[in-house]
Amino acid sequence: MEIGMIGLGKMGSNMVRRLQAAGHSCVVYDRSEEALASMKKEGISTVSSLPELTKNLSSPRSIWLMVPAGVVDNALEELTPLCASGDIVIDGGNSDFRNDIIRAKKLASQGIHYIDVGTSGGVWGLKRGYCLMIGGEKEPVSHLDPIFQALAPGEGTIPKTAEKKSGPRTAELGYLHCGPHGAGHFVKMVHNGIEYGLMAAYAEGFNLLHKGDKFGYDFDLTNVAEVWRRGSVISSWLLDLTASAFNQSSTLKEHSPKVSDSGEGRWTLEAGIQAGVPLHVLAAALFSRFDSRGESEFQNRLLSAMRFEFGGHAEQN
Repeated sequence: MEIGMIGLGKMGSNMVRRLQAAGHSCVVYDRSEEALASMKKEGISTVSSLPELTKNLSSPRSIWLMVPAGVVDNALEELTPLCASGDIVIDGGNSDFRNDIIRAKKLASQGIHYIDVGTSGGVWGLKRGYCLMIGGEKEPVSHLDPIFQALAPGEGTIPKTAEKKSGPRTAELGYLHCGPHGAGHFVKMVHNGIEYGLMAAYAEGFNLLHKGDKFGYDFDLTNVAEVWRRGSVISSWLLDLTASAFNQSSTLKEHSPKVSDSGEGRWTLEAGIQAGVPLHVLAAALFSRFDSRGESEFQNRLLSAMRFEFGGHAEQN
């Protein structure tokens, strides 16, 4: 199957490689000449502009955007005038699901199909495959099935859920049509909110182990992470990555203590508020990231000031 790819970052470039390896034909574009040169060396068809991209794809075209959420609308403004009725545009980044609904309606008026695909897999996706959460109309989603199947991990060695009674088989292969426009990114949004919570739980637990000297212990965090990977109820791919990080550096001094957030955690909380759903863990995980960036310094100073005012307590530096 033929597909265009716009955006050749760490995920976009590896997705192209995975598609090419599965026998699909990719035409790729990126503003970075270096990224294009790298793809060209691998025998992948590259173009230097969006008009050239659309000219090199057969109609009806399928074009995948793998760009940051903040530039999707600009990319669409430049791309859609070059498209024709029946073409399919896929947003595989981390867009806000509310924007998907607006974009889909706008593109539908031009006869263009819009598909939102929440994509999880990171830099490991080339080898492991990508978990895909898909939103949009049934017909274009079905048309793209060979692409989704090639990108997804496949059944692999993961045992099937016992007595699974419902749902499409594609979920067992690592991709799922979740519902209408925005549904794919909504599911990915919640996925990332959960990810924040899982990461925070591991980080807090290992920090307590790191402070084991206060109890007379000197834990080897590398080996604790390793033993938990094997047979433990808290084993996971995130724990695998944690063990790998400790194996490379037991002190983690190469990494910044300031933790960024890319938006999905905030959107998850907004959806929770709108639905009246409590998200205690997810909220705490997001706020801890704000705290790591020094956003609580003033309030902590005020806490010290109040303690001093009512009790004369002088804080220790």
